This record gives sequence, C-alpha cells and structure tokens, in this order.
Amino acid sequence: MPTWRKNSIRFLPVVGGAVLLAGGIWWWGFRPRSQKQPQVRTATVTRETLPVTIQVNGEVRPERTINISPKTAGIVRELRVREGDRVQQGQILARMDDANLRGQLTQAQGQVAAAQANLNRLQAGNRPQEIAQAQAQVQEVQAALTQAELNLKRNQTLFAQGAISQQDLELSLTERDQALARLQQAKQALNLQKSGFRPEEIAQAQGQLQQAQGALQVIQSQLNDTILRAPFAGVVTRIYAEPGAFVTPTTSGSTVSSATSSSVLALAAMNQVVAKVPESSLPQLRLGQTAKILADAYPEQPFTGKVIQIAVQSVVEQNVNSFEVRLAVEDAQQRLRAGMNTAVTFQVGVLPNALVVPTVAIVRQERRTGVLLAENPPRFQPIRTGASVRDKTVVTEGLREGDKVLLSFPRGERPRTQIPSLIPGLGPRR
Repeated sequence: MPTWRKNSIRFLPVVGGAVLLAGGIWWWGFRPRSQKQPQVRTATVTRETLPVTIQVNGEVRPERTINISPKTAGIVRELRVREGDRVQQGQILARMDDANLRGQLTQAQGQVAAAQANLNRLQAGNRPQEIAQAQAQVQEVQAALTQAELNLKRNQTLFAQGAISQQDLELSLTERDQALARLQQAKQALNLQKSGFRPEEIAQAQGQLQQAQGALQVIQSQLNDTILRAPFAGVVTRIYAEPGAFVTPTTSGSTVSSATSSSVLALAAMNQVVAKVPESSLPQLRLGQTAKILADAYPEQPFTGKVIQIAVQSVVEQNVNSFEVRLAVEDAQQRLRAGMNTAVTFQVGVLPNALVVPTVAIVRQERRTGVLLAENPPRFQPIRTGASVRDKTVVTEGLREGDKVLLSFPRGERPRTQIPSLIPGLGPRR
C-alpha cells in the first residue's frame, strides 16, 4: 500500500473528530433558541369584609395664633421665653417697664388710707374726753348764769331803795341774758358731741373713700397690664422685640427687622390637621369620628386624629366645592409642624362578605369591564364592579367565589384596565 494512503487512513479519526466538533459549535451558536415563557400569575375570587374609607389631603395648622402686645406704649424690661418654647395658659411671657406706675401706686395707696381713717373717725363719733370737755363748759356757763341772776336781784333791791341808777340795773339784766344765751349754746355743743356727726358727713366721707379706691384699682390694673401672660397653652412662634426695645401699639407689625412692631411676640396654639373633604363625601363624616393621618415628613409613622369641627361654609377651589374638616391630633412628641402636608384617611363603614378580586386583574375589552379567567385558553369574563378598597375591588356580578383570574399577561397583550371608584355611587374612574 502506498505511503500516502497509509498516512490518510492514520489521520482519518482525527479529521472526523474535528469535523464533529466544528459542527457542534455551529449548532450551539446558530441554533434557534426557544423563547422563555413568562410565569403566569393567578388569583382566586374570595369573599372578604372590606373597610370603606375616604382619603383626602390635609395640612397641619395651629388651632389659633395671636400676637401678644402691651396695652400702652413702653419699654420691654424682661423677656422670659424664646422662639419654639412651649408655654402654659397664664404663664408670664414678658414684663414691661413699670417704674412710673410704682410711684403712682404708692400715692394712691396713701389716699385710700387717709380716706378710710376719716370715715372711721366720723363713724366712731367724738371721744369721751371731748364730751367731758363740753360738759365742763356747760357747768362753767351755768355757774356764770347763777352769779348773773344773783347780781340782778341785788341790783333790783338797790334800785328800789334809790341806791343805784337805772343804767346799772339794766346792765345787770343784760349780763344775766348773756349768761343764759351762753348756757344754751354750751348745751347744744354738748348734745352735738354726744350725738356724733351727721349722716351727710359720713356719706361724704364714704364717697371720698370709694373715689380713692377706684384710683388705686386703675393703677393696679395698669401695673397688671405690664405683665404679658399667655392667654392659652401654645408655642412661641416669633419674637418681635428684645429687652430694652420701645414698643407702641400705634405701629403695625412688619417682617422687616428695622421696623418697629406693636407686638412683643407671636403665640400659636396646639397644632391640628385641616382636611378638605369633597362635598359628596361630607355626609359620611361626623363629629368625634377618628381618622388616620400620614405626614409627608413621617410616612412610616401614622398619627390618630379626631374630628372636632366640620365647616358650615364650603371653599371653592378650581370650581370644586370642598369643606374644611378640623381634626385634633394625638402627637405627644410634638413632631408635627405648622404647614406640613398630610394624607387623611376616614373609615366610613365596612362592606361585609363582599366578593372581591385584585384590582390589577380588572381589564377593559370591547368597551366592557371584565377579567380573564384562568382557562386554556384564557377567556374574557364581563363583570360589574363596586367599590375599590386599597388593592381589592368588589364584584357585584359576573363571578363566583373560587373562580381564578389572571394577574399577568404576555408582554404587550394586557388589555386596557379600568379602576372603579372608591365610594359606591360615584361611578368608576377611567
């Protein structure tokens, strides 16, 4: 056998193996690859008790806010709070300068004391010593009258005997009459001392005392006005004046730092949430109803609120009527701040034993709402829907408990979906 033929037979297995290897590589690289079939997800139609809720937007606002101002112009002497401090009702916030009023207070107190002493003297009457002195005066005048009468009798005898003149007799008579008049005057003075002062004098003294007391009350009221107290519990939101600043109520407040202000500080009450509820949902709310509140700043920390006020007048925004509903919030740590946005959820009822499907299973096909039943092949089943609560939708017609519906669809083949409304009777949302 020729040499070249022997060599060809020797290398034939090697060439064959190489051919097979190349063919395998070509088949693996250029073979048509099968498409990966998506996993089909289904859900079972069940019966559940669903809560019916209303979700609206809200805003954190202070219950009330006021500016604390003095009644009269003056200088701020002391400021006891800072911005952000929480204060209680009646707590002292600031003091105005009261040096001038202190002097007027001392003067008014002295006038009251003097008027009171005068009234006490008139009401008590005269002292025993004064009455005794008046009695002694009466006795003295009585003795003088007796002596004058004796002189008159003696002179009458002497005149009859011709010992004295007519003039001397008349002089004795005059002295007796004068002594008699002085006695009557002394007795009247004694009676006045015993009877005390007249009611008119006492009434006048009482009036003077009341006038002095009124002046004292005015000064005390003005002093009290220099102490600025918190009219309610709240938070100090702004400081307008520092100690030493002159504050006058005749000027207006301003955000400009160089401007004077009629206020020393601003005080806001505890925060509450104001929710704007659509007119159609308002009849389902009531005072005392609880709600869940989520703030954008604390999405994982829900708050509990209670309805404390429902507005009687609507607010129109973009031709939509809504009513402001105020809620008191349980916020012991005081995390909420005025102006924060919130989502408020009211639970207004329950749907017992409702036939529900996942909302994502509801589709639109040929202008009808329905689901795709998990059959082979899938079949479109028209349904009628009710309320949609979270991720579940109530089915009122077209399905039975235990039916299976498709939740996943081939890419690009999902029909148009319709989501029913949250509240029954408002119609579905498209």
